[in-house]
Amino acid sequence: MTDHARIGIVTVSDRASRGEYEDKGGPAIEAELFKILLSDWEAVNVIIPDDRKAIETTLIDLCDHEQCCLVLTTGGTGPAVRDVTPDATAAVCEKLMPGFGELMRSESLKVVPTAILSRQIAGIRGRSLVINLPGNPPAIHDCLMAVFPAVPYCIDLLEGPWLDTDPEYCPAFRPKHAKKPGPTGK
Repeated sequence: MTDHARIGIVTVSDRASRGEYEDKGGPAIEAELFKILLSDWEAVNVIIPDDRKAIETTLIDLCDHEQCCLVLTTGGTGPAVRDVTPDATAAVCEKLMPGFGELMRSESLKVVPTAILSRQIAGIRGRSLVINLPGNPPAIHDCLMAVFPAVPYCIDLLEGPWLDTDPEYCPAFRPKHAKKPGPTGK
């Protein structure tokens, strides 16, 4: 276990990957993480097309090789033909975490009725948590604020780095028995 968290931020967009469209989702995720996290962390940013194989390869690389404890995707979660981010996520994860998608859709439905069309999911690959977020920056904010309180404890259970959140902005939930490891990781 390390003290330094690596967080993958994956923008899935044909147009953004070709430079035809400004990526707004990835920067929105990074901006939210700067508000949420007090811990030392670094972003590993990637922009890729809406291509299932490319998404799968990227997720595997970020989890297995880049050792990101958390990977957040943006885009490709709707019903359109090219929206395959959840499918790629499910293909590379050993365990699905359905509560994340359920809660994000529930929160989004408070804002827009078309949130029912979202297929975003979350899952575990090795010691990494992968969460699909929508592509719209305000929706990214709403979804991250809904699910992030559970993220640090999930990362703890995966034996990842300890993530401290700003309790004024986004308090994390950890059971009373959860203790921050000492300098030796114990």
